[in-house]
Amino acid sequence: MTVFLGVDGGGTKTDFLLMDASGSVLATRRAGSAYYLEIGIEGLKSMLASGIRGMLTSVGLTTAHITYGFLGLPAYGENTALLARLDNIVEETLPNQRYRCANDVVCGWAGALAGCNGIAVVAGTGSIAYGEYGTRSARVGGWGELFSDEGSAFWVAREALTLFSRMSDGRARKGPLYGLMRAHFDVAADLDVCALVYGPPALSRSEVAALSRLVTQAALAGDLSALHIFKRASQELAELVHAAHDVLEIPPGAGVPVSYCGGLLQADGMMLPLFEAALQTTERQYQLTAPRLSPSVGAALYAASLAGAPLGAHAIEQLIRTHQAEGAS
Repeated sequence: MTVFLGVDGGGTKTDFLLMDASGSVLATRRAGSAYYLEIGIEGLKSMLASGIRGMLTSVGLTTAHITYGFLGLPAYGENTALLARLDNIVEETLPNQRYRCANDVVCGWAGALAGCNGIAVVAGTGSIAYGEYGTRSARVGGWGELFSDEGSAFWVAREALTLFSRMSDGRARKGPLYGLMRAHFDVAADLDVCALVYGPPALSRSEVAALSRLVTQAALAGDLSALHIFKRASQELAELVHAAHDVLEIPPGAGVPVSYCGGLLQADGMMLPLFEAALQTTERQYQLTAPRLSPSVGAALYAASLAGAPLGAHAIEQLIRTHQAEGAS
């Protein structure tokens, strides 16, 4: 029996998936954050082991049944000193080096474009773009929330907190976002937001990113300043794609597929049309396409490729049909 493991780790949630060589999904499971900078290396190790074993147990399989696995981890590759520890993160669960780890952006790319040439941008808790074109690959962005992750949920939330402070001070006109922030934090004095954000205990990265939902509510309520945050975010994401396009040395005039994943770029959200418009403000030729598969399926597809047994066209089409049917339900 040939079984591939895909793990799409994220700043908020981690999705596990088992798939066979025919493209049939055998099992799935969801766990919490895989962001080791927040939960620690040991926390990451424990979460991954529990997720893999729990999923296998649910379908009566063991680690011996896994042919190969791919684990996409947030912040992977951003600290050379930790690469060895991350590369061996599930060695006690999945022995004999039957897996590989890399940044979670590869899961998003492999799923969104079904492993084909093109560029995918991830806009979730953080933001990053990844592309492959022929034998070349490029990663752009994803340098962390302190000075990067432009256009991500964390970035949007940080800009919203800045706007709230300006509204409170009188440096910006008070719009719906102001009241939504006050209600969310349930404060009597606006400056009390500082204590609730900075702590102790300080809000986690994921908790800050969750504030981006308030920006959506404010924009829908007619807050033009909140809408402007989303417009700037879409432009930042487009810049990631432009940079990946140039690093990949895609010939002028050659159309390149661009896809996306992450909470901020959902089909029914307000960011996606803004992102599409931002992509059109350049001479580069893009073909924006909806994600063909989920990042967790992409991770399993990538595992199959790494094992030297890539899924055939029929199996991939079956996966895509299943993904589309689930999206329509």
